[in-house]
Amino acid sequence: MNTPLRRLATVVMAMFLVLIGSATWVQYLQADKLNNDTRNVRGLYREYGNARGPIVVGGNAIALSTPVDDPYGYQRQYADGSTYSAVTGFYSIVNGKSELENAANAELTGRGDQLFFSRIRDLITGRKPEGAAVETTINAAAQAAAVAGLGDQQGAVVAIEPSTGKILALASTPGFDPNALATHDTVAASAAYQALDAAPGNPLRSNAIKERYAPGSTFKLVTAAAALESGAYTPESTLPAPDQLDLPQTTATIGNFGGEGCGGETVTLADALRVSCNTAFAQLGLDVGADALQAQAEKFGFNDAGQTIPMLVVPSVFPGNLNAPETAQSAIGQHNVQATPMQMAMVSAAIANGGRLMTPYVVDAVRSADLTTVTTTKPSLYSTAVSPATAAALTQMMLGVVDSGTGKAAQIPGVQVAGKTGTAQTTADQPPHAWFTAFAPADNPRVAVAVLVEHGGNLGNEATGGHVAAPIAKAVIEAVLGS
Repeated sequence: MNTPLRRLATVVMAMFLVLIGSATWVQYLQADKLNNDTRNVRGLYREYGNARGPIVVGGNAIALSTPVDDPYGYQRQYADGSTYSAVTGFYSIVNGKSELENAANAELTGRGDQLFFSRIRDLITGRKPEGAAVETTINAAAQAAAVAGLGDQQGAVVAIEPSTGKILALASTPGFDPNALATHDTVAASAAYQALDAAPGNPLRSNAIKERYAPGSTFKLVTAAAALESGAYTPESTLPAPDQLDLPQTTATIGNFGGEGCGGETVTLADALRVSCNTAFAQLGLDVGADALQAQAEKFGFNDAGQTIPMLVVPSVFPGNLNAPETAQSAIGQHNVQATPMQMAMVSAAIANGGRLMTPYVVDAVRSADLTTVTTTKPSLYSTAVSPATAAALTQMMLGVVDSGTGKAAQIPGVQVAGKTGTAQTTADQPPHAWFTAFAPADNPRVAVAVLVEHGGNLGNEATGGHVAAPIAKAVIEAVLGS
C-alpha cells in the first residue's frame, strides 16, 4: 500500500505545482497583457468607468467625457470634431485610439507617472479618480483658418511658433468626425471606422505628420542653406541658369516650370530662389554635393525616425548614396526626397528663429482634475540648423519671393512675409502637389507655416504653390497675428 500511496501523493503534488504555476503565470506574469487586451471587457469598463480628462484648446474642451447611463459610465464627445481630428484623433471602444488620444493616454486616464500623487490623494480621500486635462498649444483661429483654407481639397497645414516650437495649427483634410467612432454602439462604431478606412483621401491618417510628399521647390531653401553654409556662396553669387540643364551620366535634362527661362543665362542665388529657377538650383546641388545636401537636410530634421510631438511623426527622407543626376534632382526637391508638411514648417521655423530650430510640440501643459499643474512643456533646442548669418540671408531671399517673385499671393499689407513656393511633380498621370512655406513678420517672427495641397487641389494641372497654397498660408498667418 505504501508504494501506491506514495505514487498517488507524487501525482497529486505535481498537479498542485502545475496548478500553482499556471495561476502564477496567468495572474502575475501575464497580468499586464491580459489587462491591456482589447478583448478584455472588464478592462474597458474599468477605463471608461472613470472620467477621461479633456483635451483643451484656448481654454475650451475640444474632447471631453460626459456621464451616460450605460455599463461604461462615460461617453467621449468632440466639439467641432472634424476641425480638430488631426489633433485629437479618436477614442473608441472597438477601434482603439489615435493621435493625441493615444499619445497622451496615460495623462488622460490619470495613470501617468506624473499623476502618482494625485492617485494616492484620491485613494486616501475616497475621491473618484479622474484623468488629467491636456492643454494644447493650438491656436483656435489659426486652426479654423487652416481648415477653411483647405476646404474640400486634400492636404495639410502646419503652423509653428518659431521661438518656442509650439504647434499653432495642425490640420489635415479630409478630416473626420470622431464622435461617430466614439459611440458605445459597437456595431455603429465598427461601421463608421470601416467607412472612413475605405474613404478617399484616407481621413483617419493625418496628412500633416503621417504622410510624406515630394517637397518640390520648397526644398530649395535647404539647398540654398547648404550653399551659404559652405562659405563659397552669397545671395549675390552668380549661377548658370540655362533653359535646359543636361544631367551628367544620362541623356535626361531638367527644365524650368512651364518651359520658361530664368531671366538670363546667369542669375544670382537670390534671384534663382525668387523665380524658383530649377536649372540653377540643380547645378548648385551638383556643385555643393550630395553629402553636404544630406547633412544640411538632417540639421533641419530630415531622416529623424524618432520625432514625436508627442504623436509620432513619420521621418522625412533625404536619401544617401546619390549619383550625379539623382543629386541634381534632389536639390530641387524631386527624385526620392520626401517631406511631411511638419518638416517643411520646421525648415521655415528654423530660418525665422535665426537658425535655431526648436523642438515642435503640441502639449503645453497637463493639469490634474483639481487644476493643479502637473507638467508644463519647456521649449528645447532641436538643432542649430544654420548660422545666424545664413538665416538672415535666407530671410532676405524669401522676402524677395513674396515681394516680387512666385509667392506674391501671400502678401499682407503692413507685414513682411518671407516665403517659398513649391510645385512638386508626382506621376505623369497626376497633377503636381502645391506647396508654400513661410514665416511672418520677417523682422519679429511669430508664426512659420507650411501648406500642402495634394495634386493641385481644385485647380489640378493648372495649380502652382503660389496660386493654391500661398493664399491659405496668408490666411493662417493673419489669424495668428490677429489673435
